[in-house]
Amino acid sequence: MIKFILRRIFLQTLPALFLTVTVAFFLIRLAPGGPFSSEKNVSPEVLKQLNSHYGLDKPLLIQYFDYLKNICRGDLGPSFKYPGRTVAELIAEGFPVSVELGTYALLFSLLTGILAGLLAASKPGSARDFVSMIISTSGICIPSFVLGPLLVLLFGLKLGLVNVSGWNSMSDRLLPSFTLGMVYVAYIARLTRAGLLETMVQDYIRTARAKGIPERVVMLRHALRGALLPVVSFMGPAAAGLITGSFVVETIFSIPGLGRFFITAAFNRDYTMIMGTVVFYAAVIIFFNTIVDITLAILDPRLRSRLNEKT
Repeated sequence: MIKFILRRIFLQTLPALFLTVTVAFFLIRLAPGGPFSSEKNVSPEVLKQLNSHYGLDKPLLIQYFDYLKNICRGDLGPSFKYPGRTVAELIAEGFPVSVELGTYALLFSLLTGILAGLLAASKPGSARDFVSMIISTSGICIPSFVLGPLLVLLFGLKLGLVNVSGWNSMSDRLLPSFTLGMVYVAYIARLTRAGLLETMVQDYIRTARAKGIPERVVMLRHALRGALLPVVSFMGPAAAGLITGSFVVETIFSIPGLGRFFITAAFNRDYTMIMGTVVFYAAVIIFFNTIVDITLAILDPRLRSRLNEKT
């Protein structure tokens, strides 16, 4: 396992981060305008001093290599939009909120998806199966930028049950978590259902039934563990997607997460903030995928020998 982790870091993680930084850096710089192009009443002399202060007057390759050196030292640079504050400070301020939102959404999608998958697999082909899949699949059919405003209109403005913006009380977490997590309910439900249907025909399940163990116990205690392996494998991209894909939901519900800083930086061409967020989220995604591989190896010992072969 240690060998796998080391090879994953040096052969996959670092090259992937390097490629992400390189592509993002040059794509951002190719966009028209600059971080100070929208400033009003700024003389050419002041604009020249601003570019000189932040090193934007240097050749593009020099800026690129300077940024790589700063990243290696853990320095993400200052923010152009928020003077006096660094990108690391802004990430430290907004990321915990995004993590909290993503955690609530992940728990909701896991509990709802696994339950829907259990109900569907308990009687495949029945009305229960079809109803469970239809309800869970509705999350894919309705995107978050449509579902969020509908929930705000119904539960916030019409019924007045919850606040439509902010991040203060537990009730403020309900609608954003539901909106963000609903997309992944269908995937988890279908993976759980398929895994259970495949596991329930295995020999050890027949043995458990032959011993007279109740069907409910057979499904929950014996079959569910093996059936959840595809769900666990999906959790890496899902967890990363929930945390990094909350920009739209944070905007709809006015949540002070990292998405707010990223969107503001994109509109204002805050190069360092955009780059810092992209690099940070790339590291988060790679981290989750590595954790999932390790968890799969723990759940299924047969995978341990395959991990090193793949890397």
